[in-house]
Amino acid sequence: MTEVDLWASENEPSTEHRVVITVVGKDRIGIIAAITSCLAEHSVNIEDITQKILGEYFTMILVGDISRCPVSLSELRERLIRRGEEVGVKVYLQHASIFRAMHRI
Repeated sequence: MTEVDLWASENEPSTEHRVVITVVGKDRIGIIAAITSCLAEHSVNIEDITQKILGEYFTMILVGDISRCPVSLSELRERLIRRGEEVGVKVYLQHASIFRAMHRI
């Protein structure tokens, strides 16, 4: 799946169980491990992930499948935010349908 896939047409698979997670902050060891382990603890499958170091800053965009997640979307968001705070980054989570609607031309 690529970023373009988030703007899928009506004929393509549903985004019902997809979330878009964005992580931004000063680069340091363990950011990816902290975020992805939190997702694994909540049975979120990573469908696509990209990360980049821009100077001293870390950025990551991740698409995940939450169909097996045992907690609510808001609870998952809070847990990711707390985990991000532990490693010094900001974490943003949006349902893919909202992300798609916000980025439509």
